[in-house]
Amino acid sequence: MTTFKDARAFLLKHRTDYDTAVKDFRWPDAVPFNWALDWFDAELAKNSDSRDRAALWIVDAATNAETKITFAEMSRRSNQTANFLRDLGLKRGDHLLLLLGNVVPLWETMLAAMKLGVITIPATTLLTGDELRDRLDRGKAKVVVATEDQVAKFENLGGEGFTKIVVASKADHKGWRRYEDAAKFSSALTPDGPTGANDPMLLYFTSGTTAKPKLVLHSHRSYPVGSLSTMYWLGLQPGDVHLNISSPGWAKHAWSCFYSPWNAGATIFICNQPRFDAKGLLATVARCGVTTLCAPPTVWRLFIQEKLADYKVSVREVCGAGEPLNPEVIDQVNAAWGLTIRDGYGQTETTALAGNSPGQKVKVGSMGRPLPGYKVEVADADGNPSKEGEVRLALGADRPAGLMLGYQGDDGKPQGADGKFYQTGDVVFLDEDGYLTFVGRSDDVFKSSDYRISPFELESVLLEHDAVAEAAVVPTPDPIRLALPKAYISLVPGTEINRDTALSIFKYVHSRLAPFKRIRRIELVKELPKTISGKIRRVQLRRLEHDDDRKDALRGQEFREEDFPELKGGAS
Repeated sequence: MTTFKDARAFLLKHRTDYDTAVKDFRWPDAVPFNWALDWFDAELAKNSDSRDRAALWIVDAATNAETKITFAEMSRRSNQTANFLRDLGLKRGDHLLLLLGNVVPLWETMLAAMKLGVITIPATTLLTGDELRDRLDRGKAKVVVATEDQVAKFENLGGEGFTKIVVASKADHKGWRRYEDAAKFSSALTPDGPTGANDPMLLYFTSGTTAKPKLVLHSHRSYPVGSLSTMYWLGLQPGDVHLNISSPGWAKHAWSCFYSPWNAGATIFICNQPRFDAKGLLATVARCGVTTLCAPPTVWRLFIQEKLADYKVSVREVCGAGEPLNPEVIDQVNAAWGLTIRDGYGQTETTALAGNSPGQKVKVGSMGRPLPGYKVEVADADGNPSKEGEVRLALGADRPAGLMLGYQGDDGKPQGADGKFYQTGDVVFLDEDGYLTFVGRSDDVFKSSDYRISPFELESVLLEHDAVAEAAVVPTPDPIRLALPKAYISLVPGTEINRDTALSIFKYVHSRLAPFKRIRRIELVKELPKTISGKIRRVQLRRLEHDDDRKDALRGQEFREEDFPELKGGAS
């Protein structure tokens, strides 16, 4: 029988021996297991070599204030939170919507929910009112935990059917309970029973190609246990101080700001900045002795604009995820710090399934090789093995622990991760050494500043504007954010192609989309390219943007968000 401790110890022992790790690694047996109780509390919070170590270290860049919580303290505090939630009526199988930034209660609540068997719905604080309503309705949340800056969003949403808890409130808010009341409860917790390996634990809303985001359902096995592969890719070791630059509410935050570091027994390090400042963050990394650092390519591109060699860091491992880094960035970091950024790959639906692991040759532009525990195949459109095709995961006996239960349907049942294979929707090239290079999304979804953007979702909003007849959203290259959402729009007859029309459309989408999704460029055209069946050819528009071809007959008049001072915060 392979236990969680056995699997973890094996990967730590073979952290630089890729061949042995892949050949001999076995996922822990799918037995009743509650990671928060059976690993965090029973091991990290009790063992003499880890209990007094910082589990969480938060630095506030604006005030220079620091907060450190040991593993033992985090265990006790999360027990108090669990008892508080239980007292409010929350029980196993209920849903909790988590709407917090990088504050201590986020980690306490996540652990508490796991201990109770409550299903957490992590959400970004950037959600608009409509998006929040969708998460409440389809997520069936019975409790909401939010910071004070989120309270106003609930004023027109009603409070029927769910309990609201506010964190660090400076005032009383009618209908809201104070999170700080949790400190009054006992730090001793009695579980209500065993937790099954496949009991649901997390529910993520993620953009897709349908009208609404999909609901990705993870289990008590898939993300906590499955994150052993992510721990291996990151190169984490006990005692590390790990910084992952990611916003709460997204899967990468759970990957690298929660499960993977604590799987290793490392300290999760957070630097909260009012506005991203590369110089200030690098100084903090050096001062606080960060040893492992993971950041999206957008951040790495900003880092190299500083004199990296001037920062005397203690960093041992550097990683990137989201999309491949260009050689210039990798070369500059290597020249300054003597470290090579290692790319990795996975999805909200999985943990890290491929990556350049420590000690292995890094091929620039590649996202690495399959990680221990993942049987990755590349298949063409007919399902045959191919050098270029869609990434798929073998299921059945080879099903990886890190794969979701499935997409939750209207009936509450998971689907899409059963049968012989799980299809990722990502197209890659497989070279002779087994390295994977990302080619594109089969469904036109793209990344902007490490946020996943669904063209269909943005187009649906555009089409609600009275002047818009048809719309197609594609990525336009950007030196910092990799890509920006751009909309090609044909107007209803009689509407003029001018500045006023563009401004009206910009204002409309600003009021209906979260900042990270906002369309930053608009090109008003006479017609959109279509197939013989009438479908818009986004691939042709993507090529126009990639080639920056301004002479093509399809071109119209382009308007940029930053050219309109009337748009408050338009350049954010």
